[in-house]
Amino acid sequence: MIKRTIGQIATIVGALNDVSLFKDQLVHGVIIDTRKLTAGNLFVPFKGENVDGHTFVRDVLEKGAGAAFWEKSAGPAPEGLPVIVVEDSLVALQTLSKAYRNELNVKVVGVTGSNGKTTTKDILFALLSTKYRVHKTEGNYNNHIGLPLTILSLPEDSEVAVLEMGMSGFGEIRELTQIALPDAAIITNIGESHLQDLGSREGISKAKFEIVEGLKSEGLFVYNGDEPLLQERVKGYGGSKETFGRHSSNTMYPTKLVPSGFGTTFSVNVSDEEFHLPILGEHNVMNTMGAMLIAKFFGVGFEDMQKGLSTLKLTGMRLEVSTGAKGETIINDAYNASPSSTKAAIDLLQTISTTGKRYFVVSDMLELGPNEEAFHHEVGTYVTDDIDCVLTYGPLSSFIAEGAKETLPEDRVIHFDEKSALIAYLKVVVKSDDTVLVKASRGMKMEEVVLALQKE
Repeated sequence: MIKRTIGQIATIVGALNDVSLFKDQLVHGVIIDTRKLTAGNLFVPFKGENVDGHTFVRDVLEKGAGAAFWEKSAGPAPEGLPVIVVEDSLVALQTLSKAYRNELNVKVVGVTGSNGKTTTKDILFALLSTKYRVHKTEGNYNNHIGLPLTILSLPEDSEVAVLEMGMSGFGEIRELTQIALPDAAIITNIGESHLQDLGSREGISKAKFEIVEGLKSEGLFVYNGDEPLLQERVKGYGGSKETFGRHSSNTMYPTKLVPSGFGTTFSVNVSDEEFHLPILGEHNVMNTMGAMLIAKFFGVGFEDMQKGLSTLKLTGMRLEVSTGAKGETIINDAYNASPSSTKAAIDLLQTISTTGKRYFVVSDMLELGPNEEAFHHEVGTYVTDDIDCVLTYGPLSSFIAEGAKETLPEDRVIHFDEKSALIAYLKVVVKSDDTVLVKASRGMKMEEVVLALQKE
């Protein structure tokens, strides 16, 4: 993590006050949450809708923080304390993180896309860790605050940083990539998330493509070559680029792809190795191929990539497999949802080998804009007879139920207005050899269904 004196930090961020009394005091690590305080941290206060972080500055310094930012607009700064007055706390945080990134001898990989960002980040970490000391974005620290905090948490001996970049509007990826200055960047896909803010898939592709604006001139841009919107947008890009996807027109594509237990065995056109991916879904093979192209760019051999995949651990609630109280298999994919990722979940459930029934438990997909009802209905019509029962919860998911009834008998599609009723139904009907896949946007808190099934 960053270790600098208050004087050095003050110079980097352009402090508006005299810090000479504390200039040689060492600060290490940066926090925005006082509950995560360890001695010597730099505390960055923000003004929220309900809470102003400046009210905690004196207390956090008395409890051992090394220093704190203080926005000029917050009024007179506390006297006699190691406070660095700045014009804007967020700008100061971002400025400090960019300076720290430039001081480190670290290669950076930027990861964005509508779906699969976090999984791809985890795969990249597994592949690159076979050769390098790698640090990655933890959890969903992928926005204008989270990414700078991730950079500032990098150990000084880090050789590679894998940084996830999320967004909800135009200009946000541009801001992140210009802080991170990646040596390689990947767009996993273009889906429908954030249509509410960006208006169309074309708008989403434009916003995601901003990642190349910070990409180093000698860097590598990797993208899903099966996506026409990216094919069109990349025409004006003059840097080095490679593609992955299902079709043979891509730099890397699968020549073999076979479900294997709760994973997938696959081969690719550019290697004689056979790879085993210990997570479910053809779409994750696509994510893996994109990660493999970047690992290859960083000098990781295919044999080492196979070893790396065997160590893969995913961030929670992304195709997380567990066993329920009755012995049933539960697949928790309730962290995020869009039409494309929900269809991928349907594809996955239909291919799982089981002697029991396949239950698809799905809730609302959020932030889809004015056509949200049509998107939900379309997802419902995507269900085939290979799924035994579709259980929906939430106002928008009722349209999934309507669509599913066009392909399945009505008694195999049940909509619930109450989550408790859904849970009670599952606890009665599910048997030990059944498989239950739970899919939803994070705001629907469908992990509660998973936890309920795991309990006696």
